[in-house]
Amino acid sequence: MNIVEQSREITPINFPKLNTELWRYRDEPGRLIPLLQSAQETYGYISETTIKYISGVTRIPESEIYSVITFYKQFRLRPLGKYLIRLCDGTACHVNNAKTLKEIVEDELQLEGNDTTEDGLFTLEMVACLGCCSLAPVIMVNDQTYGRLTPQKLRKTLRKYQKQEKTEAKSQ
Repeated sequence: MNIVEQSREITPINFPKLNTELWRYRDEPGRLIPLLQSAQETYGYISETTIKYISGVTRIPESEIYSVITFYKQFRLRPLGKYLIRLCDGTACHVNNAKTLKEIVEDELQLEGNDTTEDGLFTLEMVACLGCCSLAPVIMVNDQTYGRLTPQKLRKTLRKYQKQEKTEAKSQ
């Protein structure tokens, strides 16, 4: 049995786009990062199954793949939540108390740092800049921007999304 057949045995899902990328970058130095980018773009994150599959085809040890994923901030090992909260920590936001806002988000949603809530609804991601310095401090929830935040405004915003989710769950 060849490596491709072995790797198909260990994965319960099909990787059509990733297969194309695997063969495109086969035996090419520096191929791992483009493969991981492709996998994350396709699936939203890089699962353990994906790591095993890439390792099986490329013969790059899983530990090395995991090291690359955890070294670069662009890669995720868990899917994003329904609501992606980007909290700006650029200079203007930083001096306007972004750290306190981060603590509030973590407390309100029971999170620790860049993480996703257990129910999969919210993901917190600290970002270097959102380009809204005149509105500092700023967060984005998906594509909606919230600026000039105070602790009270932030709590109200988070609770709005939580309430919206409860309403949607009841209607289903």
